[in-house]
Amino acid sequence: MNLHIEKLQQQIEPLREQIINHKVYSVINTLDDLNVFMKYHVFAVWDFMSLLKALQNNLTCTSVPWFPVGSADTRFLINEIVVGEESDVDHLGNRKSHFEIYLDAMKQSDADSSCIDLFVQTLKQTKDFQLSFEKAKVPAAAQRFVENTFDIINSGKAHLQAAAFTFGREDLIPGMFHSIINDIDKKFPDSISIFKYYLERHIEVDGGHHSHLALEMTANLCCTDEQYWKEAADTTIQTLKSRIDLWDGAYQEIKKS
Repeated sequence: MNLHIEKLQQQIEPLREQIINHKVYSVINTLDDLNVFMKYHVFAVWDFMSLLKALQNNLTCTSVPWFPVGSADTRFLINEIVVGEESDVDHLGNRKSHFEIYLDAMKQSDADSSCIDLFVQTLKQTKDFQLSFEKAKVPAAAQRFVENTFDIINSGKAHLQAAAFTFGREDLIPGMFHSIINDIDKKFPDSISIFKYYLERHIEVDGGHHSHLALEMTANLCCTDEQYWKEAADTTIQTLKSRIDLWDGAYQEIKKS
């Protein structure tokens, strides 16, 4: 194991524990509770894809004419992750991105997807984040989460994007949550089977093979540059704090309802 990675993982472990043991999981007891959680979580699923594409744009040539960019090893790592995230298979074997699978899960469980739908539609048409947040009435915690992600994206620094992607997103869903989902699935088997599939796929792809590729990619980008590793740690810490804030927002809305 890379010593810099070990040091960074030790630094962020308390924040990871806060996320894995967050109180939001303790209040998800019904299908309605889960639907509120999904309304917030879907924004993390969407901007994860944007973070991924920012890395691909930075680390490979995505324009014409084509020229080789950076290390071929790093190009391979990011392109393999993109294939898995952007064109995986759903529960029926159809090719879909993880975001599209998540939207299918929301539709099946009758979760309110109008917020994310209108946000994405408005942003696609106008490229104006603030207008899109306002028009879609995006919850404040979800807006702050997306803004933090795009601050990292807009930095243009691949090592920061990779750090947020690698340490701030993967492997953050606890086993306790899977137990809760299994219990809800027993009561509503026709309502959350797609969401259950999404979580299982997340463990299999994102938390397994992709996490190893992401670690290697981050190590390649930071190499032995101490300043890069410090910046990577600072960015990861901010990303994890942003996730805690997102979960706080979901928790408060579930408690109100």
